[in-house]
Amino acid sequence: MTISRTADSWFIAFSYEQECQPTIKKHDAVGVDLGRTILANLNLAGIPYHWLHSTAKTWIYMTEEDAGIDVYLKGLSWSIDHKNRTMIYNLTVPLVKSNIDVCIFNCDYQQISPSIYKIPHLYIALGEIKGGIDPAGADEHWKTARTALSRIRKAFSGVNLSPHTFFIGAAIEKRMAEEIWDNLESAKLTNAANMTNDFHISSICHWLINL
Repeated sequence: MTISRTADSWFIAFSYEQECQPTIKKHDAVGVDLGRTILANLNLAGIPYHWLHSTAKTWIYMTEEDAGIDVYLKGLSWSIDHKNRTMIYNLTVPLVKSNIDVCIFNCDYQQISPSIYKIPHLYIALGEIKGGIDPAGADEHWKTARTALSRIRKAFSGVNLSPHTFFIGAAIEKRMAEEIWDNLESAKLTNAANMTNDFHISSICHWLINL
């Protein structure tokens, strides 16, 4: 509280705390866009969901006041065709021994726990997302993602599993696109999308929801 005086008048001002939205890094921005589009697809299809708040660490059931939750989105959980699916962002996968940008599990949100992360056959899909929009750095982003995706395939093949893998990038150059296409044709990658292409991102979100 502050008190000030101007001429013959007194003014009292009360301070209050205001929750600030987290700063979104370029890398995270693609995840935010992905989450936003998945939420839109779930709402459009009339599919109920729970979402995991990144700071409160709690699962929250969908409401009509969900605008802006994509900034705080750490995970999403939904059911489709009698299948439970839960998506978690930025998870250190024990089998791979590294951080993976997006993981989708064959379970509901109530089952999600560190012990679940240790069960390889519950992983439905794993993906890398790169938010850099500078064409000059696009190739390096893809090389980093390619290495991570290769590590995923190697780790899971070691236990006779082959979950879906996917890549989403905000800047995709011609040579990079050709290599991604080769990876798709050879089944090294299951799916890929250019984040700046609305059709691409809508298509991959529809695919993720229906896995």
